[in-house]
Amino acid sequence: MTREKSQAEPPAPPKQIGTWQTSGAGGFAGHGQKGFTLIELMISITLVAALATGMMMAMRTSLLSMEKINSRLQFNRRVMGMEHILTRQIGGVMPVTSDCGSARVPIFNGTPTSLRLVSSYSMAEGARGYPQFDEFKVVQSEGGLRLIVTEHQYTGPSSTAPFCGGQALLPTGGAPMAYVLADRLASCTFTYREQIPDQLPSSNWLPSWDRQDLPAAVKIEMTPLDSSPALLPVMNVTVPIRITRQVRNSYEDAP
Repeated sequence: MTREKSQAEPPAPPKQIGTWQTSGAGGFAGHGQKGFTLIELMISITLVAALATGMMMAMRTSLLSMEKINSRLQFNRRVMGMEHILTRQIGGVMPVTSDCGSARVPIFNGTPTSLRLVSSYSMAEGARGYPQFDEFKVVQSEGGLRLIVTEHQYTGPSSTAPFCGGQALLPTGGAPMAYVLADRLASCTFTYREQIPDQLPSSNWLPSWDRQDLPAAVKIEMTPLDSSPALLPVMNVTVPIRITRQVRNSYEDAP
């Protein structure tokens, strides 16, 4: 009788432990479980990946913009530096001659694509350096025309002997150690303003200069190969020459 009664009794209800339920057999019934499903986990990973991709694209765009800005600033600095060097070198011209043979040849000589002079300004030492025998020349390069300048120390008329050919100076030529002032140009030309004594500055610009005196100004007209509104244009440089002393005349101090 007691055995039949015990067999007829219903099983004990499951015991609750937190949010989990244990069955009478000691197992777990997951009907009350709280967590993530596989679909929710995949959605979360997808969202995190999309956010990471967006951040990487934003960082890449920022780095590219910074690189473009730096390149533009460097180009603008080169343009301003080029204008400064041309102004100081040509403006510091000295009225000197060269002893080529028995002739006294004025060193200042210009063509549409080259210019030769002696300047008191040195690219390496500035205005405190020795005078320099400068040769400007327009040469062809792979990316267009290029304006270069070479410097040789000038210590007197005899220091120009290596550049003499008979009774005249040799034509200018590009040296391996030349400084590049401007690059990627479509055109670059030199012109020289005529100087008329006791008159207002002349507006007559000449394509070349081989006279005994110095011109009133030198103009360098440059056209860039590629132009952009975000960049400074390669400016046309006009340098006035304020020296009126005649090159061939000898000057002595008055007693």
